[in-house]
Amino acid sequence: MAVLCFAAYIMPVRWDMTDDKHYSLSETSKTLLRSTDTPIEVSMLLDGDLNAGFRRLKKAAEETIEEMDVYANLSLTLLSGEEIKLADSLGLSPIVIHEREQNGKTAQTTVYPYAIMTYKGKRAVVTLLKNTRGLSGEENLNASIEQLEFAFMEALHLLTQQKTPRVAILEGHGEPDEAHTYDLMTALSKYFQVDRGSIVNDGMSATASLNDELINVHILDGYQAILILAPQTAFSDAERFIIDQYLMRGGAVLWALNGVQLSEEILQKDGFTPIIPLDLGLTDLLFRYGVRINPALVQDIQCLPIPVDVSSDAEHPNFQPMPWTYAPLLLTSQGSPITKNMGQVMSTFVSPIDAVGGEDGIEKRILLATSTASRITATPGEVNLSDMNPDMSEFKYQYVPVAVSLEGVFSSAYAHRMVPEGVMTDEPVRKTGVPTRQVVIASGSIVINELQKNQPLPMGYDRYSGMQFSNRDMIVNAILWLTDAEGLIALREKDVALRLLNDKRSHDERLKIQLISTICPVAILALIGGMVFVVRKRKYEYNSER
Repeated sequence: MAVLCFAAYIMPVRWDMTDDKHYSLSETSKTLLRSTDTPIEVSMLLDGDLNAGFRRLKKAAEETIEEMDVYANLSLTLLSGEEIKLADSLGLSPIVIHEREQNGKTAQTTVYPYAIMTYKGKRAVVTLLKNTRGLSGEENLNASIEQLEFAFMEALHLLTQQKTPRVAILEGHGEPDEAHTYDLMTALSKYFQVDRGSIVNDGMSATASLNDELINVHILDGYQAILILAPQTAFSDAERFIIDQYLMRGGAVLWALNGVQLSEEILQKDGFTPIIPLDLGLTDLLFRYGVRINPALVQDIQCLPIPVDVSSDAEHPNFQPMPWTYAPLLLTSQGSPITKNMGQVMSTFVSPIDAVGGEDGIEKRILLATSTASRITATPGEVNLSDMNPDMSEFKYQYVPVAVSLEGVFSSAYAHRMVPEGVMTDEPVRKTGVPTRQVVIASGSIVINELQKNQPLPMGYDRYSGMQFSNRDMIVNAILWLTDAEGLIALREKDVALRLLNDKRSHDERLKIQLISTICPVAILALIGGMVFVVRKRKYEYNSER
């Protein structure tokens, strides 16, 4: 026994016997932690008089840090009182919790659900609480506990990163300007250097062609991912070839494309607008990669409201909220690390997506879909503002996919075609690529932020209802997934079982539960003690008789 105790002391063994491996780190996390060569300081602001849910979150965070300390040198400091002013200096906003006590009064508590990680003089903020709209408090706390490992590892990855990776937003086809993608660029600037430019006009200066008349086929090679956001005009054959060969060399692409063409200005002015297919010249590429954006629009009963004047008197307008089925609130998939534990995503004028090429070896996952009551408007057709009270019997479609992720080895759309004119290359066409990833979203509205008084609003913010949806988190996670060579984003798939008490039963049977929890252990100990006493008495009586 002494030898075993000594061996356990010099070679500690950790055995996680929980069903959900709650106390285990992934190999990705262990590798990242082992790569550190100086101590890591973690200061936790979540402290003080916390309720049961936040005490559980705090305990889970401390356990995660303790597990991380096995593979790296970590020190944990709990900040409280005056030290909490550090949060204010970093611009961290507290969360106010309103709770109803047993006497019926409402108590208010302010908490800072953050931790600050410091490594080699650099500092990163870890947000411990994920507050997703539509989830209950317990569900949000459980989702936050599931994401703790990812949150700490993401912060550590940023601190240990030697070189900032680059992504590019392609321009030149009527894409949204910088003002309407400001929130996206701000969100991505935490992780990437974000460039904008046109392939044809030599906008990618870092990898520009040396010949003004020809485009270098490697013009995009300096970027981990490229973003094609809501273009309005068709891509040339040379541009399609460059994007295709960029993918074949392992590049990643996020496509946010509209399937139809319409005029919102005409819709607002005349109350209706025709819709026709939008030909961007990308259908054959996407079909080859495994998806097809259909030239149609999805309508959904689960949608945003818009203000509509219901008054018959033009001089006295009466605006009332009416459901706008062309602005569906999209459901997020729990089966992808991109959208796990995420709320609804706001959108307008979305097209359906089909998966094609079932035997192509490409892993396809649905990211966004409509609700259980949807219908599809084909093109050519029209969108009419008077269509506010549609026939419910026509909404027969369920969970129509509108965004998918693709992963695998893709085949080139130019495998049996010549190199287009205008492209400078000294190598043959790559017919198949290396493993890479793509995300295809059938609406540009998801990545665009609106302006209010010439000031950009957050992505996914609805000015009329004042609600914030999950567009920003979804797009950022999608690009992190596209560029995730280390596999960190997969940590978001970790599941922690949510075991909730029955509040009604625990209240109604409170006295019974208290009696059982206090009397039963004592009774069991008394019973065992009595049995031991009887056995010992009989044993010694038997020995004395002998």
